Amino acid sequence: MPNFRSKEDSLVLNQPVHVSLLNDFVESELFVIDGDSLLLMWLYNDKEYLPFFYLVERFLLDFTQKGGKYTIVFFKDAEQLYQNYPHILFLRTTLIQHLKQNTDIDSHTEFFNCLSPEWQIFLKESYPYFMIISDTGLTSLQTDYLQILISHTLSKKINVVLTSGQESDTLRVHGYHVQSMYKHRTFFQQVNYTTPPVWLSLKNLQEEVRQTVLLLKRIWPEGSNIRQVLCVLTCAVGLKMYSRMLENANTGALALEDAADLCRMQCLSVAFLFHLSLSQRAHIRTAHSHWTQQVLPFINMQQQCAYFVLKQLTEKSDWKLNLTYLPDLRDTSLLKNLAYYYETEYCTGIYLFLIICFFKCLIIIIRLLSKKSTMAVVLLYEHNISYIGGTRKPKTSNKYHIYTYILYVFFSDDPAVISLIKEKEFDELRHWHSGKPLSDDYDRTPCNHDAKSKDPLEIRGIQKLQRFYRLYGRSLEGNISKTVVTQTDVPLVPTSTNVAVRKKKKSHKEQEQWEALSMLIEKEIKKNVAFGIDRLENFLKKCQSQSVKFAAEMAGLHVCFEVWKEHCGKQGEKSKDLSIAVQVMRRVHELLEKYEDLLQKSHQQMLAKCLNYLGFENLACSLSSQITERNNEKIAKYATEVGASRFQLQYMGSFLFRDERRDPDPRVHNFIPDSWQRELLDVVDNNESAVIVAPTSSGKTYASYYCMEKVLKESNEGVVVYVSPTKALVNQVVATIYNRFTKTLPHGITICGVFTRDYRHDVMNCQVLVTVPQCLEILLLSPHCQKWVKRIRYVIFDEVHCLGGEIGAEVWEHLLVMIQCPFLALSATISNPDYLTEWLQSVKRYWQEAEGRMKEEMSTSAMKHARTPKLQNPKKSHRVRLVLHGERYNDLEKYVCSVKDDDFVIEHYHPCAALTVDHIEKYGIPSDLALSPRESLQLYDTMVKVWRKWPRAQDLDPEEFLSFKNKIVIKKADARNYEHELKKELTNWIARGQKDKVMKNLKTYPLQIKFGRFVEKLKAMDKLPDIFLRLRWQRHASRQRLLANRGIGYHHASMTAKQKQFVEMLFRMGYIQVVTATSTLALGINMPCKSVVFSENSVYLDALNYRQMSGRAGRRGQDLIGNVFFYDIPMPKVEKLIKSNVPELKGNFPFSISLVLRLMLLAAKADDKEDAKAKVLSVLKHPLISFKQQRRNKMLKIYFIFSVQFLLKEGYLDQECNPMGFAGLVCHLHYHEPSNFVLVSFLVKGLFHKLCQPIKGSTVFSESVMEELVLVLANLFGRIYLPACTMKFRKKFCQSKVFLEDLPEDFAAAVDEYNSKVEKNFACFLLTVAKLADTEQEYKLPLSKIDFTQKEYGHSKLASYLTSSTKSATAVSPFMWLSGMTDQDLFAAEKVNRAVLRTAGVNIGNAPLLWREKLDNKGRRMPLNAYALDFYKHGSLAAMARDNGSFLLMFNLKYNFDHLLNFKCVSCSCS
Repeated sequence: MPNFRSKEDSLVLNQPVHVSLLNDFVESELFVIDGDSLLLMWLYNDKEYLPFFYLVERFLLDFTQKGGKYTIVFFKDAEQLYQNYPHILFLRTTLIQHLKQNTDIDSHTEFFNCLSPEWQIFLKESYPYFMIISDTGLTSLQTDYLQILISHTLSKKINVVLTSGQESDTLRVHGYHVQSMYKHRTFFQQVNYTTPPVWLSLKNLQEEVRQTVLLLKRIWPEGSNIRQVLCVLTCAVGLKMYSRMLENANTGALALEDAADLCRMQCLSVAFLFHLSLSQRAHIRTAHSHWTQQVLPFINMQQQCAYFVLKQLTEKSDWKLNLTYLPDLRDTSLLKNLAYYYETEYCTGIYLFLIICFFKCLIIIIRLLSKKSTMAVVLLYEHNISYIGGTRKPKTSNKYHIYTYILYVFFSDDPAVISLIKEKEFDELRHWHSGKPLSDDYDRTPCNHDAKSKDPLEIRGIQKLQRFYRLYGRSLEGNISKTVVTQTDVPLVPTSTNVAVRKKKKSHKEQEQWEALSMLIEKEIKKNVAFGIDRLENFLKKCQSQSVKFAAEMAGLHVCFEVWKEHCGKQGEKSKDLSIAVQVMRRVHELLEKYEDLLQKSHQQMLAKCLNYLGFENLACSLSSQITERNNEKIAKYATEVGASRFQLQYMGSFLFRDERRDPDPRVHNFIPDSWQRELLDVVDNNESAVIVAPTSSGKTYASYYCMEKVLKESNEGVVVYVSPTKALVNQVVATIYNRFTKTLPHGITICGVFTRDYRHDVMNCQVLVTVPQCLEILLLSPHCQKWVKRIRYVIFDEVHCLGGEIGAEVWEHLLVMIQCPFLALSATISNPDYLTEWLQSVKRYWQEAEGRMKEEMSTSAMKHARTPKLQNPKKSHRVRLVLHGERYNDLEKYVCSVKDDDFVIEHYHPCAALTVDHIEKYGIPSDLALSPRESLQLYDTMVKVWRKWPRAQDLDPEEFLSFKNKIVIKKADARNYEHELKKELTNWIARGQKDKVMKNLKTYPLQIKFGRFVEKLKAMDKLPDIFLRLRWQRHASRQRLLANRGIGYHHASMTAKQKQFVEMLFRMGYIQVVTATSTLALGINMPCKSVVFSENSVYLDALNYRQMSGRAGRRGQDLIGNVFFYDIPMPKVEKLIKSNVPELKGNFPFSISLVLRLMLLAAKADDKEDAKAKVLSVLKHPLISFKQQRRNKMLKIYFIFSVQFLLKEGYLDQECNPMGFAGLVCHLHYHEPSNFVLVSFLVKGLFHKLCQPIKGSTVFSESVMEELVLVLANLFGRIYLPACTMKFRKKFCQSKVFLEDLPEDFAAAVDEYNSKVEKNFACFLLTVAKLADTEQEYKLPLSKIDFTQKEYGHSKLASYLTSSTKSATAVSPFMWLSGMTDQDLFAAEKVNRAVLRTAGVNIGNAPLLWREKLDNKGRRMPLNAYALDFYKHGSLAAMARDNGSFLLMFNLKYNFDHLLNFKCVSCSCS
């Protein structure tokens, strides 16, 4: 076992990654919680029962409210591991029964252990997303058991989440995730392990319990309260068993009479539970005493009895009891106080009044059951923690310790330090202490070039870059450059005569081209139908003359018809190649739909003849009555032997005509827009705002470029800002702009500018700025950029669903509420667009009122006489439209790929196979779960097969369906109506018990394709170009050129921009056919392909990423159908991906103290104070998370006040809220809160000045000084916590420390002082916010909603005496009062999350604390990763990967090193 454990520990837990657990699966994804890990997670030393259940339910409710779907599993064998902990065993049993009886949580107790066959079946059928397991237990044996459970879970391709280090915020739950890998599966297969047989040998006790329960059942009726039943049975059985034990016990044991008195006190405590309210119990005096050594054996005996009694009552007895108050069976504090009272303070005159009757009843029943009568009252309890008859010392606990705050004041006579701590008003234009010109995030971003430059070399560089962008843009959408002129310039409009002459010449030229190509194309069709038809289609795309195109279509029909007849003549009785018949039918569709006006009678007869030969006589008759060959045996051999409607659905689904408009729009020249696209153009023309939700590749981005063109035409001053979520998409948009637009502008002004965190150019002198959200926020909040901000005419937010993302989501929210101009918000994956639009409309109403007020103030102010040039703003609308388009232009078909016998097997997967009865009943059929026409037909055939007497079988038969019957051209809309009817009928089947049969028959539809090389087969199937998507990647830059020469590329975040552009361009040009990529392609990158392959299961493969990535397949105008392949991904995961809904946008916690300081800076220093004030108020008034939630809105207002108070106390604001001191530095490092505030505290105290002392006689710092400086900075910035379990793997690494050392003493003291002040301020904030909590809900258990609201009992002097505590707990959960927590505990940060009122809506994560020592829920330290210090010391990325674990490192390294580069910002700000 030791060898196994050490190997398993190092293998399993060496690469955990801190991630968001739920991601975006919402209701569709199941995960499992190990019940014993849940028990250990919330098990504390106080042994109070009700607070334990409160914490467990609060934890589970947090998952439930965030959309989690989970089940809890308690393994039977795990019960034996608590043999030496009877009180925990009883608690475990109570928890199981409480979850089963009082909650709706799905819990399982039927599995013996993780190796049992039943558990294997459960995992195979449910395939959970992950399993939450603890990595440590109460004993070494339990730890080994949990390690085996972790290893086995990983071996079954199921990921593991550790209970250690789990954190929760407003929207998400974060935890340490361990990815299942191949080495886990092979490792577990090599180890043969069986669970150790550990059994409880307490048969006599079990039999005694059984007999006593039967006896009591005769006395008390059904429906009795579990508390009194358990109390009576435990006391009765306990006294019996203890009396037997005393016969062989030592003389030092507790006397039987004393044990009986203790039972009386227990009955009295239960009586109090029935009558005392929760608030009264919370005010019971805190007990600081412990049971004596004499009492403990009897207590343990009782706990064992209680376990077996509860087991007998809930699992083996048919006695129906009231189990509501299972979580409140005991109150240890109350029992201790009663014992203490009767031992030391008992006096006559205090009576129990009403409680005495209930108490006497319990005692009488116990006497009846135990047949004992003991009357003595003894000293059962000792005060001041002294023990009778032993030297054992009590376990000390700081559970109730109250932190005291010691202010550490630093004094220094150094002039440099004195200059730092002087409070001077912060000047936005110059540094407050040095007078040097101030630089901000915008100024510090490297400027590559500027259009105003006159340097020949720089001008040459600009020309080269623009030429590259145009080349890049042509690879995106061809050469469609357009010269834009302002409205003052009137372009020359050609006359109608000239246009007619040009059209006639062009038509004549195209006729000559067709005559030259017709013979060649006919030969190619006869030789190879698919290749010849492609040549014909290419000609038709380029041709504009209707008459020439009609002639070409007719010629194509004749040739295809002849090829079909020839093929059928050769095949005889053999099966026919229906792809040729499909081409014949395609030509018929094209002629009838596009050239109906040119069809003559002879042409119609030809079409009818073709239809007749294909076996569609009814369609032929409807087209032409002059059919000479009817039911002729000669033409029977040419028939497809399939009905016309079935033939079109089965074989022509991708060719069916879409409902497209044919009337051109004068605003669009390259294509004819659909109706919903015209609505977008109307939005832009009317200067309105819009939320646009449409599938990927549907064409929603066109409105963005139309908006740019409109602003470019209006003037040379207006600006359009395009906000992109990623830098890769920034480059793509810039290239598209350069390719689309050309405009003659004055010197120094350019069409397009770029602003990212890495580089910028022409930001202030461009008309179209392409940027990322963080950079636009910098500009909007910068006081000296407000003049430029007023030039903005439109803001385009691409992929606006990032508003609900994990990183940077609050920035998107700030931008949406701060901009005054109209906007376009684009996304393909928003599930609540109505809610989002309503919120944005409320923001626009605010701006309408604010702008009205500002205009009135300007008209009445003295400034109205000033002659200032003013930009003429076009008329602006404050309306926000919602534009929805749910139809993908191309269908997506799914395939499941797996490996069998070293070969690949591809099976078509029907989307309806992913649905279950429960899912449809709860959530319905997902709105975006679309079927291709052949999948609709397959669904119908399966439904007919399952229910042969189906009443609607005839109505929904394809040949009889109203939209299909006798219809030559079935359109996509007709097929979609058919699909909707089938889905509607499928939903109705749930009540008839037929649904599961359908799903069983739809699980797979094999193509029977086996091959050895997957990519080669995809090429043979004409499924290339293809993108393989993996969610993790390692850098192999040296292979890029080699792979590119073979038509293979890769694309991931670690590549440089040029490397990614290289791959993208070659892929679009067709030189690269296969690309392996990560989710970097998910957000809008234009890489059209026929197929997408998901080649790896991962925690990051969620509903959102699935939809974004699969949207790459089947781009409009290039493919008729898209293909999605799931390679070696478990079937349950595939089902969940297909049926899960995209997440709703709910908003994030919108404020931070740094943001408040930035807003104050904007309001104080902006040129236009009223405009700045309106921006600040908009941010404060319109958080998405508090929209329509008044209580949360009030809480955020109080948080704002807390933030301002903090800034005032720390000297960042004066009494008039003007920034001063280090406000500039804090704002510049706002994304590093709270490290930015701690850094300032170091500077104020002169700690860096003391540390950075050069070598005597030199200006060079010693290596030890530099290393200590990096140690300090590594403790502040780029902090990555490791799970506590990694500490036990501490070893001598090759080159790295891995675990970061603590701060030097003086720096650590400064951090402690800072945290102390924050804790105090935040506690005062919590005391204020507590007034907003929902008191009614606070007295109910969070999940089971068991109500503990009772009237206070005032009929007992004893009760009044016991509840005489004066402790205050106005802001602490009443359930946590019972564990001794008070308001004073809110001043200790590590206790806040457990103590604070849950309906207050805040936790310790909202406080700007810098944890110097972070502990997990078991009190173990979670170390910081030393990657920054290690890299400074040896500079080897390979060594860091080897010592840290490559996946852990690569996942976090780039992001955090980018932030570490901002140390330069610190030096700039202080220079």
